[in-house]
Amino acid sequence: MGEQMARMLRNEWYLDEPDLQEARLRCLRILDRFNATQADDDEQRRLLLGRLVAGLGHEAVVMPRFQCSYGSQITLGARSFVNHDGLFMDDAVIEIGEDVRIGPRVQLLTATHPVEDHERRRAGWERPLPIVVGSNAWLGGGVIVCPGVTIGENAVVGAGSVVTRDVPAQVLAVGNPARVVREI
Repeated sequence: MGEQMARMLRNEWYLDEPDLQEARLRCLRILDRFNATQADDDEQRRLLLGRLVAGLGHEAVVMPRFQCSYGSQITLGARSFVNHDGLFMDDAVIEIGEDVRIGPRVQLLTATHPVEDHERRRAGWERPLPIVVGSNAWLGGGVIVCPGVTIGENAVVGAGSVVTRDVPAQVLAVGNPARVVREI
């Protein structure tokens, strides 16, 4: 393992290097096969997902087209469902609890870049921050979850929301940026 990959896995600032590029290429090869499966080939998709992600819970389903950076940092809980066009940038851990529902075109984005330091941003520095989605949460279509966010158990995030900070358990959050509008 290269130095930059080790830094990435520790959620530290890092630069891209060949071992990260090779890991992404491995992921893309599996995703190409996954996304090319026939509509009724659930078994093949599950087999490919098992080779791609760190953890695949019993009866978890991911619909094609699915995209991720590495796959190796994603854990999907039992009976969770990811609808079409999911984008999981798993530079850091993405942990999906059990019975989670993720709508179409949801983006889980773990990578952040320097805001104030223009030179480091220009040089390509980035830092991954993990995303956790608690059991029985529901992310509506088109939701964007930003780096370092935790969404609590039984929470619902309305379609099109941009989640920039943690969402507590058992609430409905909507908007850009997402705000809690009520308990559920």
